[in-house]
Amino acid sequence: MIRRTALPALALCPLLVLTACGDDDGGGGTSPSADGPSEPGVPAPPDATRSPAPGEGSQDPDDINGDGHRDLLVPVYLGDDPQTAEECVGVVYGSADGLDPAAHTVLRRAELGLPDASPAAPGDARLSVNHLVNADLDDDGFPDFVTTVAAAEESETVPYVSFGGPRQPVPDPETAALRLPADVAGATWGSLERGDFDADGHHDLALEGLGPAGGVLVVMYGPFTRAGEPARTDTGLPNEEGTLIADEIDPTGEPRATSLLLQGVNDGEQSANTLFPASPGSGLSADGRELVAGSAHAFGDFDGDGRRDVAVGDDGGRNNEPGYETEAPEVDGKATLYPGDGGDPVVLDLPEPPAGEGDSYYGPGGFTAADPDGDGRDALVVSTYEDATLIDGDERTSVLREGPARTPEGKRTPAKDRNARPAGAADFDGDGTDELILNWAPDPLFATYGESPTYWWITDGASARDAVAFTTTEFAPRSP
Repeated sequence: MIRRTALPALALCPLLVLTACGDDDGGGGTSPSADGPSEPGVPAPPDATRSPAPGEGSQDPDDINGDGHRDLLVPVYLGDDPQTAEECVGVVYGSADGLDPAAHTVLRRAELGLPDASPAAPGDARLSVNHLVNADLDDDGFPDFVTTVAAAEESETVPYVSFGGPRQPVPDPETAALRLPADVAGATWGSLERGDFDADGHHDLALEGLGPAGGVLVVMYGPFTRAGEPARTDTGLPNEEGTLIADEIDPTGEPRATSLLLQGVNDGEQSANTLFPASPGSGLSADGRELVAGSAHAFGDFDGDGRRDVAVGDDGGRNNEPGYETEAPEVDGKATLYPGDGGDPVVLDLPEPPAGEGDSYYGPGGFTAADPDGDGRDALVVSTYEDATLIDGDERTSVLREGPARTPEGKRTPAKDRNARPAGAADFDGDGTDELILNWAPDPLFATYGESPTYWWITDGASARDAVAFTTTEFAPRSP
């Protein structure tokens, strides 16, 4: 599930600002698959649309068509106004040369065979990339899609799985409601994550929600049957409300135990964090480790020892009620790295905000782990309102991409609102190094909240070059 476009996703040398040459109307690099962008480095729609070749299956949960190449899920908005448009999920398919925006498809609820929206919750008709999980639950080599559907009662939601295949959309998709334990019936599910929590090579699911008696946390271990039945279910983790974040499944299919982070409910301040460590064979431990507060997060191997670490830290959010405008010194402007070997955490200073920026310096996107030089040690990518700052050991690099100076309607975009934000990282071309995923939108709400991204850059590592850049503004569902 190469994401992430929603909520916020190490020391010191001069910043190296990487931008393309040109004036204020420029951006960061060219768009190889775009049809004549109007400005250098500004993404444009793909110059063609073609169907990806069906594959034979793979072990990568982000290889949607199973052809051996990683794909990317992006939000797509059908309509001129992103705030009122129907939100769908776009799949940008990979190739031996990386992502190919011309090979894409758009998935709506109908394409996944999901039930019609409940009259009690008509807004459930949309399909959001931030509430969709892709994982190969039935072990056939093709990722399946899991999302929730509102039940007849508005207070209840039901997780559904739509089984995948070598082509998307799948003709006559097969769907099933997940078989949840009877003691969590009636819950509203707000957080859903995939993982391989017991490192057995089968993909698992973790669900967090609110039931009649309070918070509910369920772990469903795969493989799953086509009737939505998991191999086993665990409800022994503490039932606390919050948001789940799981470590990534290894894209090579190599089994590794993926730990689970639970971020507590907050009112604008930095969230409390509980880490449930995962162990091969047994799965997630109910003995959670309390970490420092922080609403930004990333799993990765930040010290290069082969073990998975977790970083949590400040994403800039502050409660604006009197007396709550600040955070504790160990949280304010900090990232704390917890080594996978259980050693002492390492506290890192985040980039200093420019004068006058204050607490608003860190922006939507949070933290991302990336290895753009292929040395086996992940760097931490930090989202600010100015750039994506890559922190790798003692070196800090500013990776900047910019949207166009004017909107399609000709309205000028303020320079401070043109900066793209990090949304993830992955090795799309299979060369052993990660590309960064950055996005942007002309919608004014993007500058504040990171909402409705439609411009995308896949960088060539941490350089000023792009592997590819594109917009999703002309993506559309296939004709029946």
